[in-house]
Parts: sequence; C-alpha cells; structure tokens
Amino acid sequence: MKDHDSIPALMAEIGARARATAAELACASSEAKRAALEAAAQAVWDGREAILLANEQDMAFGRDKGLSPAMLDRLMLDEARIGAIAEGLRAVAAQDDPVGAVIAEWGRPSGLHISRVRTPLGVVGVIYESRPNVTADAGALCLKAGNAVILRGGSESFHSSTALHACLVQGLRAASLPEDAIQLVPTRDRAAVSEMLGMTEFIDVIVPRGGKGLVGLVQREARVPVFAHLEGIVHVYLDAAADPEKARRVVLNAKTRRTGICGAAECLLIHESVKDTIGRDVIAALVAAGVEVRVDDALAGLPGTVPASAEDWGREYLDSIIAARAVPDLDAAIAHIRRYGSQHTDCIVTEDDAAAGRFFQRLDSAILMRNASTQFADGGEFGMGAEIGIATGKMHARGPVGAEQLTSFKYLVTGDGTTRD
Repeated sequence: MKDHDSIPALMAEIGARARATAAELACASSEAKRAALEAAAQAVWDGREAILLANEQDMAFGRDKGLSPAMLDRLMLDEARIGAIAEGLRAVAAQDDPVGAVIAEWGRPSGLHISRVRTPLGVVGVIYESRPNVTADAGALCLKAGNAVILRGGSESFHSSTALHACLVQGLRAASLPEDAIQLVPTRDRAAVSEMLGMTEFIDVIVPRGGKGLVGLVQREARVPVFAHLEGIVHVYLDAAADPEKARRVVLNAKTRRTGICGAAECLLIHESVKDTIGRDVIAALVAAGVEVRVDDALAGLPGTVPASAEDWGREYLDSIIAARAVPDLDAAIAHIRRYGSQHTDCIVTEDDAAAGRFFQRLDSAILMRNASTQFADGGEFGMGAEIGIATGKMHARGPVGAEQLTSFKYLVTGDGTTRD
C-alpha cells in the first residue's frame, strides 16, 4: 500500500479530477455507459482468481482484527458472490439510462412548453466498510446516472475493493470513458474520510454504507449533503391472522439468511392470541437454527430462550440474536415500531387485508412488507440491478438508492419569442 504524505493534497487532487470528469460524464452516451459496465462485468468474472486472492488477504486481516462471524461473512467473497457482482453490473448496464428522461411536461397559456428532465447529481462520494461488492455496485450505479464517484472503502476490504476497482477502470477504458469517472481512495488512512466530509467544492452528495458508528460520524460531521440510514432496526410482526407456515418461513429467512445485513430482522413482535401457537413454533424454529432469542416476560420459559433486557428493544444486532415480545394488538405493534424502529424496513405477517392496510398506513418506514422476508430490502431485489444504499430520510432519495435516485432534475422551457406581460 502506497503511503501518502499529505492526505488533504491527495483528496483535493482526487476531488478536482472527479469534478472535471463529471461535466464530461453528464453528456456520455447511453451506449458508452452500457459498454463500460458490460466490459467491467466480464473483467470481474475473468479476474475472479485475482479477486479471490485479494479477498483472502482481507479475510486474514479481518480475523486478526477480531471481526465477528457476521462481519466476516459480509467481507467474504467466493466464486458465487463474484458471479453475482458480475451479474449486478450487467443488470445495471441493461437498465434504461435515467439521464435526460422526461419526468413531466406541460404547456402554459403563455405559450411556454415546460419539461422536467433527469440530470446527474455531479460527484458522489461513497464511504463504506467491509462489503467489497459495494465497490462494484456504487461504481456502476453512479456511472449509469452520469455521475463521477469517489469510493472510500473500509480498511478491512482494502485489497478486494482495489481488485474490483481495477475491473471497473478496465471497463471505462474499453468504452473510451474517462478513468477518473470511478476513483478509489488509495489509502486506509481515516483522515481521508474527514477530508471527504468537507469537500463541498468537489462532492455533491455523500453516501455512507456501514455500521452505526460510521453513519453517525458522517451525519454529524459532513458539510456535504448525505443519503443514509443510521441503523436497520427491522421488525417482523406476527398478526392474529398470520398463516403459521408463512410466519415460520418469513421469520427464519428474515433473521438467518444473512445476519449481518441491514435488512436482517432484529425484533419479532407476536400478537398475544397466537403467542402459544404460531409464536411458540416460530421461536422454536429460530432456536433450532442457532439463533439466541431474547424474550419478554410474556414469552418467558419457552425452551432455549433467554430473558430480554430493556436494551434489547431498538437494538441492531447484526448477529444470530433476535429480541421477541408479545403485544396485545396491531396498534401496540405499530406503537412499538414507532418507538424503537429506525424507519428502515418493517414487516407484517397476516392474511387480514385490513390489518395489513392499517400497518402500511400507520407506519412510515422507507420499506413496508407483508408476508415477505425483510431480506428483500435490497435494490437488486427491487429490480434496480443494485443499490448504493438504503436511505431512510425524507429528502430526495428514500429506500433503495439506485441509478434513478442518483439524479436530480432540471426544467427545460421552450417559447417562440414569448414575452411576459
């Protein structure tokens, strides 16, 4: 790894190159962007052995740092995951180009014709931790939306991210697009993050991907606008009208498929009328799958469970742990989620249309689900090809942030010598 004597100078150089490139990218053809992403996908697959070797270095580094099994799972790449990265790049390549798309258009009595069209944001900064696939996802989506991007991966994924970034640059080169369109900060030095947060001259928006510590730091200290979610405190509520088999399948998948992602279920709420039937069966299945289930007094004594403490409500475990509580009715479940949730993703399991409608109406999470695993809280599963993150704020982008969400808009106004009285 190259040492950099002056991080401010390094970041200023990267920022200036990104800003200069953004103006060129805004006019890049759809065909060129598609070709770059398709070539990058092929480079990822062709270079999978080198990527796996780089990932082995990162895994050793992560184990030495004492990363949890869930965090190591987020870091780990195998041939199947590399294949999924390549397919994600191809999926983004195949999407319609959002740049220049007409959002709305109308005429005015004055004779003016007005259209609102999508335009790139400019330069996007992405700060992320251990998931190396973010390198490819973020680079692809920003390019598709005509943005230059500055990627600052975590120290844990340094070698994997570097290898994947090289594939993206290979794709840019193949399509004769500027290589500065996708830049990776070439240092583990945390001072680079602090610099990015203040680069208002060069960066238009920051997207943090990582744990509460990273996202909280970015939200507190950034002078650049931020798309983010602080935590994924995800709830699944088993309603009185839940189907037993659907409840078991949904909860098991929501918790155990991958425990270290932001869409993993962290709290299970159970209508008290089914706590001794559906609730008992679901909790038994979780325990059998190796999940530590921390229960309230109403569920105490169920085999394999442990008592919950006050700190277990509103907690993001990112591990094989879930909190469980019985609630008297739907409104109590909604009240619990409002108090302890993070407006990321919440799910109801029910066959009652009215209950589902009330759940959807009364909660304002970025993603609300019915009878479906919360692990579907992912831009790829939403048909976006990939995502740069999930935003829980209410300004600009919300939910999975794909290529379309990485655009702003401008108004095009046409007249015919039209003047105003």
